[in-house]
Amino acid sequence: MKNLLFIITISAMGLIEVQSEEIPQKPNILFIAVDDWNDWVGCLGHKQAKTPNVDRLAARGMLFTNASCAAPVCNPSRAAVMSGLRPFTTGVYENATPLQIQLPKDHLTLPKYFRKHGYIAHGSGKIYHDQIGGQPHDDFDHYHFWNEHYRKWGWELGYSRFPDPEPNKLPFAKITSKTKRNFDFGPIAGKETDMPDFKSTSYGIEFLQQKHDKPFFLAIGQFRPHLPWFVPQKYFDMHPLDNIQLPPTNAGDLDDLPKIALKRTNDRASKHHLVKELNEWKKAIQGYLACISFSDHQIGRLLDALDASPYKDNTIIVLWSDHGYHLGEKDHWHKRTLWERSVHVPYIIVAPGITTPNRKTSAPVDLMSIYPTLIELAGLPSYARIQGQGTSVFSLLKNPDAQWPHYALCTHTRGNHSVRSRHYRYIRYQDGSEELYDHRSDPNEWHNIAQLTAKEKAICADHAKHLPKTEAPTGPSYYAGSVLMKLTGDTYQWKLKKEIQGDKNYLNAGKIKSQAWKAAKSK
Repeated sequence: MKNLLFIITISAMGLIEVQSEEIPQKPNILFIAVDDWNDWVGCLGHKQAKTPNVDRLAARGMLFTNASCAAPVCNPSRAAVMSGLRPFTTGVYENATPLQIQLPKDHLTLPKYFRKHGYIAHGSGKIYHDQIGGQPHDDFDHYHFWNEHYRKWGWELGYSRFPDPEPNKLPFAKITSKTKRNFDFGPIAGKETDMPDFKSTSYGIEFLQQKHDKPFFLAIGQFRPHLPWFVPQKYFDMHPLDNIQLPPTNAGDLDDLPKIALKRTNDRASKHHLVKELNEWKKAIQGYLACISFSDHQIGRLLDALDASPYKDNTIIVLWSDHGYHLGEKDHWHKRTLWERSVHVPYIIVAPGITTPNRKTSAPVDLMSIYPTLIELAGLPSYARIQGQGTSVFSLLKNPDAQWPHYALCTHTRGNHSVRSRHYRYIRYQDGSEELYDHRSDPNEWHNIAQLTAKEKAICADHAKHLPKTEAPTGPSYYAGSVLMKLTGDTYQWKLKKEIQGDKNYLNAGKIKSQAWKAAKSK
């Protein structure tokens, strides 16, 4: 009898051991964000962009060729992706509105959600917008700072970003003094290893080289190709000035636009006539393309590290850009529009066991799909708080030809939206003005057909059904001069400047910060 019990016990233990080995491990997440990168990507058909690493990533899985950002401005776009809530839900419409004061205290951002379900979350670089208080301080288990001096500071002013190497003489471009301070471009003599994006990528590489007992959510953000367009000379050499081609433009492009569209886009960043008069157009495009190639190289370093790691076959990869960028199209040099060049973004997902190589879909999707898609791919329960905000693209990952009745929505400040279907872009402004473009015959959006015939009006009405029924008021804005940040270990908190005027750490912060920046820039 004892022998029989022994045999049964051993058999049961063996069964338990086999079953435990068969329990699938949760997939890891490699979350790659890029900044101001429009659809100038090789795999999206741009002939000048040299992006071999993004192209090879797309070849591994699903490329969304008709993807829209949630907002054509850094902070609201990133806040929407990370919170799973649209700008008209949170009230985060502008760069200076901190997300964390607009969210319920118990809201789970994307990294928090994964942490709640057994993941470790690490990050580096620009994931949230880097204004003060933009990133909830407890999102990650560890968030790497470009400059470790930050951990020694008390209260500090300004952006939490490591200083870039710069040309010896500023401004580099002739246009800079006549427009925005950071609208500058040119090669730098500094080393690539000094670039913040190189440091952020290196952190990601080191993380992938380590052993982790839990599944991970690793977020790596690239700052380029955001202005200023300064990168090492070799990236400019990849794009000789004589080979630069200007984007197509139309002399009467703006004639059929509503007055509000012209008013909203006529800012200091849009001095297209000056760019042309000063013969800076090709030089600026060269700088943008050089920064794209630089960022692409960093992405390649990260992919190489993943491929050399034991996590290669169990890691979901998502790459996305916060929004696009105009380089003279519609006489515009900036983002902050609801047109194609500002809204259309690179978006790629590779999901082992789900996606197959070289898949594409032209279904109209937006970046609000990221949160629900990742948790579905990871086999985690849905999150009720984000229901109705974005639609998972899981069905498209399995079958690019699956039925997709959804349209993509982009919001630029309260009351202004773009709705994208497979063939049309519809824009509605806060005063009721409309634009409509048929991308089959007008890919550059030169001809506003919103009011041509009853047919076009019906198309507008159909797209308008996808506009929000209610919109949150605009949240308060806090600029660097009024808000300060205090770092403690791996986390930070923020307060209004007036709340801590007597804090000794704050009084010393300016001196400490100045010393830190000088030390960093002298290396």
